[in-house]
Amino acid sequence: MSGTGLFVCGTDTGVGKTYVSTLLIRELRRRGLRVAGMKPVASGASIVNGELINDDAMQLLQAANVQSPYATVNPYCFAPAVAPHLAAQELATNIDIDVIEQKYRQLAGQAEVVIVEGVGGWSVPINDTQTMADIVSRLKLPVILVVGIRLGCINHALLTAQAITLSGNQFAGWIANVIEPDMAMLEASIDTLKQRLM
Repeated sequence: MSGTGLFVCGTDTGVGKTYVSTLLIRELRRRGLRVAGMKPVASGASIVNGELINDDAMQLLQAANVQSPYATVNPYCFAPAVAPHLAAQELATNIDIDVIEQKYRQLAGQAEVVIVEGVGGWSVPINDTQTMADIVSRLKLPVILVVGIRLGCINHALLTAQAITLSGNQFAGWIANVIEPDMAMLEASIDTLKQRLM
């Protein structure tokens, strides 16, 4: 029986998607579920034992209790920490959603839940015509939005939530991750998000 999944999206890069994804995996494991992690596309990697490895993808793999080959968890991995479509262009590679869906189905066949972590934000291009949003639409996953709480986060969060909803995907909820603890009016900003993010 195939499992279900969740897609973890961020308002931007560096807002804590991996942190939240690994927490979700550990909580689902604590509840007795078989859980896999997936990072379909990753930019920023280094060679480990002869293989190009992204740290975020490795954290997901290590947190999960369903073990799969690295290349299944992270089918597209690029060394430079740049937008994935640019990294792919440099290598004359095309990021193919069919391949991502195939790898996702493999994981879903083994796990009860697959936590899929995006790269960058919702509208980051993955090739000449498609974005991260197209991956979510293909996999038909509910979306959890990680909001990096810092100056400008209200606008980023509201625009991203609106884009998710307008794309026809399910906005399942959001998580505030405080990355600027000294931000002025921090609690008031979070309250504003609570009122406006439905």
